[in-house]
Amino acid sequence: MKVDKKNIIVPLLLVGSMNAILGFALGVNAFFIPFVKQAFHVTTAMSYLIMLATFSAYLVFGGVAGNILKKAGYKGGMVIALILMAVGFLIIVPSAKTVNFSLFLLALFINGLGQALLTGAYSTYVSIIGSPESAASRISFMGICAKIFYAAASFILAVFMDLSNVRITDIITPFYIIAAVMSVMGIIYYFSPLPEVKAIGEETETGEIQNSYSSTKTSVWQFPHLLLGVVAIFFTVGVEYLALGTINDYANILGLSSPHNYVWFVSFAMIVGYLVGMIFIPKYISQTQALLASTILGIIVSITILILPSTISIYLIPLLGLANALLWPAIWPLAIADLGKFTKSGSALLVTGIVGAGIIPLIFGYFAQHFSYQMAYAIGLPAYLFIMYYALWGSKIRTKQA
Repeated sequence: MKVDKKNIIVPLLLVGSMNAILGFALGVNAFFIPFVKQAFHVTTAMSYLIMLATFSAYLVFGGVAGNILKKAGYKGGMVIALILMAVGFLIIVPSAKTVNFSLFLLALFINGLGQALLTGAYSTYVSIIGSPESAASRISFMGICAKIFYAAASFILAVFMDLSNVRITDIITPFYIIAAVMSVMGIIYYFSPLPEVKAIGEETETGEIQNSYSSTKTSVWQFPHLLLGVVAIFFTVGVEYLALGTINDYANILGLSSPHNYVWFVSFAMIVGYLVGMIFIPKYISQTQALLASTILGIIVSITILILPSTISIYLIPLLGLANALLWPAIWPLAIADLGKFTKSGSALLVTGIVGAGIIPLIFGYFAQHFSYQMAYAIGLPAYLFIMYYALWGSKIRTKQA
């Protein structure tokens, strides 16, 4: 079921506001990376366990998320996600009081469970609520909402603490408030007028909507373009949070002033990319063409970062944000195309690929510690190359129908 174009605005605004909350939660992670090194006395490599703790939840919770979406629907799934995120933020308080890094990571893992559910729900909801050809444009709007609040996270936290000299006890009050606000927002969304939608082929049991390709399948594992899409998502979120999650720490290591504000440069560049997607897709370029152009830019910028002096290369990292902006909006609708009754299961499978946002930055932290911050950005090159393959060939693979 599609929502009429004139009635799509309110649902998009509601889901966009949820995505803003998701962006804020991820922005808090970027703040935590330099913070935990001093607060919990851990190494640079260990500080990137923050990303792994959050995004490993996507891998663990992917299958469960699919079942929740089947039973609760997209709206119910998003509400449950917000409550899980609130619980995760609340557990940060006792971890700070006891200076317990393991409990802190557990809190981020629980928060990640909510993020996983919300990500799978909103991405698919926005993809199928309107025309498939313009799905990337709608997801780009979601990206704008998320990235504004991703960057705003540091400013919101600055209301409660001095970000240049954060003590571990300073985070107690803010996270009590954040947990309470998220709980209230979950209740508000529960009573919001958000219509339930279904992809073509999802209602096959009633015979209302059919999809000839998916109707011949018996398992979500029989869609090669989806499976390759999971890998593409793995690399996409990896390079996205490679830029978003490391630039503040890089600026801090280089001794630049106000290092906690550098994430704004990446977020601004991504917002520009999202706006380009909203304006040009599908009127002037297709989702596939946008994906290909983005990977080419990512490869060029990555190589340039490795060549130039570090004091200059840090200002090229925002260009990675520009390159990354349209990767997710283009890949997700391409990956769930033609899934029919397997759309929710396929979405859950795609969510597991988001673990890349924890693994790739962790690998980055290892190379940054043992080699140099600048050279560590080389790990983005194979990621962009695979995404280029997906744009050109992987997303178009379909098995023969029986």
